[in-house]
Amino acid sequence: MIQVLAIITAKPGQRDAVLEAFRANMPAVRAEAGCIDYAPAIDVDALGKYQQMLGPDTFVVLEKWESIDALKAHARAPHMAEYAAKTRDLIADRKIHVLESAA
Repeated sequence: MIQVLAIITAKPGQRDAVLEAFRANMPAVRAEAGCIDYAPAIDVDALGKYQQMLGPDTFVVLEKWESIDALKAHARAPHMAEYAAKTRDLIADRKIHVLESAA
């Protein structure tokens, strides 16, 4: 299994607009062959000083894929190109971490 941690930072005040486009794209991504999970997450302020906040413009995408080939196909999917075009001018930064189990 391949896991992806994507950290998306929207331009100031644009996170909700990016998340709206992201959520609209989720059914198409989840229907892809090899997609196990694909969901956005935002900060919850529950631990005070023990927690490092991402901030009001950032969210994380937590993804699980059956294989690296499934992830590569996802990256080439037409709906991902459409999502990228819709959000290109709203995103300030994007960091993608592709991971595998170390257990």
